[in-house]
Amino acid sequence: MENGKELAAWSRDLLRAVESEIRKIIVGMNEIVEGVLVALAAGGHVLLEGVPGLGKTMLVRTLAQALNLKFSRIQFTPDLMPADITGTDVLTETETGQRTFEFRPGPIFANIILADEINRATPKTQSALLEAMQELAVTVGGRRYVLEPPFWVMATQNPIEQEGTYPLPEAQLDRFFFKLLVPYPSMDELREIVDRTTVAELPKVEPVANREDLLKLQRIVREVPVAPHVRDFALKIVVATHPAPNSLRLKSIAMSAMGHLPEPLKHCFWLAKFSHCLMGDTMSQRTTSKKRSNRHCAIVSS
Repeated sequence: MENGKELAAWSRDLLRAVESEIRKIIVGMNEIVEGVLVALAAGGHVLLEGVPGLGKTMLVRTLAQALNLKFSRIQFTPDLMPADITGTDVLTETETGQRTFEFRPGPIFANIILADEINRATPKTQSALLEAMQELAVTVGGRRYVLEPPFWVMATQNPIEQEGTYPLPEAQLDRFFFKLLVPYPSMDELREIVDRTTVAELPKVEPVANREDLLKLQRIVREVPVAPHVRDFALKIVVATHPAPNSLRLKSIAMSAMGHLPEPLKHCFWLAKFSHCLMGDTMSQRTTSKKRSNRHCAIVSS
């Protein structure tokens, strides 16, 4: 049985290999790539915000190729319907002439989903994707279909064009682990992009991991222990942000005044576990000495 140090070393090597393949295609965006890998390892979804043409689609496609996972892209438009995402029942005829309904899965049945320009679809269509992100399943025709893990969504939205868009409500943004702002490339990065994309042969991405590797990585991250006093310290900070009980009686209250909610709190703990996993010894097999507990405290409080 592998010990904590071996599992941590394996996790680091896997992420370095995946990042190396991504760097064959993606220039710059260091913080974006790091954030995407963190969310993927923690099993959380990502919302990318940036103008078109910055490589958001290329990033997630390259990631799917490096992990050898099934990739699906959904272009959100105002006329996109929920059935276009989840799938629908189709009337078919058998060889004997009997007519039956057969379920045809939609593009949501993949491991890595790119929801391109999610704010262009209506709230009804957005809710179909958000339900799948939360429940890891879809319901069509009264029947529930479970999505195969790993299931990871990276949604994009254009911050410039606001006409004809439907911004995600604040209450639904907690479906995402991160919201990352994609910056413009620098002069040096633009020069590198031109040099790479104007040659006769483009770099080829090789698969360096598979579905089982990713599930193992996510399991390792979740098994990183958190000392009880560190957990309680983080909870006290979150509770201190909550409004007074009387203010909750108001019919209208700004989201910024509601304080931190349980879902983002879980994301913070997963982020801390991932950071600790990459530092070295992980797993619940190790003892929770005072020195190591202080190390956890430094991660969570940061």
